Amino acid sequence: MNDYIVRGMSIDGFVKVAAIRSTEMVRRGAEIHRTTANATAAFGRTLTAASMMGNMQKVDNGSMTLQIKGGGPIGTIVCVSDAEGNVRGYVTQPNVPLVEKCPGKLDVGATVGTDGTLTVIRDLQMKEPYVGSVALVSGEIADDVTAYFAQSEQTATACALGVLVDRDQSVKVAGGYILQLLPGAPDEVIDKLEAGIRRAGAVTPMLEQGLTPEEILGQVCGDLGVVFMETTEVAYKCYCSRERVESALISLGKKELTEIMEEGKPFPVECQFCDTVYTFTPEDFSELLKKV
Repeated sequence: MNDYIVRGMSIDGFVKVAAIRSTEMVRRGAEIHRTTANATAAFGRTLTAASMMGNMQKVDNGSMTLQIKGGGPIGTIVCVSDAEGNVRGYVTQPNVPLVEKCPGKLDVGATVGTDGTLTVIRDLQMKEPYVGSVALVSGEIADDVTAYFAQSEQTATACALGVLVDRDQSVKVAGGYILQLLPGAPDEVIDKLEAGIRRAGAVTPMLEQGLTPEEILGQVCGDLGVVFMETTEVAYKCYCSRERVESALISLGKKELTEIMEEGKPFPVECQFCDTVYTFTPEDFSELLKKV
């Protein structure tokens, strides 16, 4: 089954809702970066959140970067989403030790750490990107995304993310949801939403039971009801190409390109977001020097 994001609105029009099945994109990210269980959970939650947040922008050719630096053993997590919700990303330390809160429950907060920040960079195709940054709350990602929206964008938000890593370290299921109150929402709506979130419980068990994003939103919103407005297929997708790598190499300048060429060896360049390696020969560097 392909991953997808579903977006909608509560029937009364006071709550914007979105939910995602992100199992395949998280599997692909874990496969590329060869992450251990705790890193897979942290990276997967960030990919999931970035996909939904990127899909919110609705700006053609725009992008959204979600960066988390918590001081934990995973180092820095960077995920980039396009305007549809296709994502790519990397972590600086993919091989982190196993840390559990209790048997069978990974401690993502300890992996990420709390001594740092969550930063969102929105490229809205304007002169300067919008940058917002908040201190990490728990390192569990969902709590930190919730805090970001509340502090940086003044939007009351509830975010839930889940990645279930199997015993063989493969990704069993992944997904999540984001709910946002619109201005003027009465206390009655807020109370119903809070009750629905408590009643539905954690998102991972719902994913493990096979609930779809639509069904998860139905569970969470309860009596409020949901009108689904848009469904978008999403995936782990990198936009690297040999032409882009060539442009990056040219930016190094004539001196450095000449030094690399004179070594007389093939020069591999690996994309940090995917497993593609572009190899350049001394002859290739000779052609690049003509373009400097």
